[in-house]
Amino acid sequence: MPRERIYCLTKENFVLQTYKGSGAGGQHRNKRETGVRITHPDSGAKGESCEHKSQLQNRKAAFRRLVEHPKFKIWHTIQVYEYNQGRTIQHEIDEMMQSKFLKIEIKDKKGKWVEDEPST
Repeated sequence: MPRERIYCLTKENFVLQTYKGSGAGGQHRNKRETGVRITHPDSGAKGESCEHKSQLQNRKAAFRRLVEHPKFKIWHTIQVYEYNQGRTIQHEIDEMMQSKFLKIEIKDKKGKWVEDEPST
């Protein structure tokens, strides 16, 4: 069974900050903004990394730490629960397929589309 997208997070949902790392590493570390701090304002979770030489590697590590943060996990669980509201997908499909939501049309003798009368 394919996975269903519950909600979507994009770059706009996060605040990304870069900074110069501190500590050993020489001029490269002092001149380049390789440290990354990522914040998710909705959950209040933060991920930070500055141990790699590359900003890309630090960004990946910061995202990994943000996703593993307890605040983000709680926020994620709440989002999934609110989406499902204790209902299954099959229940939603059955509800949407009720006759009051369906419009059935057939062609009449002249080839014109007309609404079909529900049979009782």
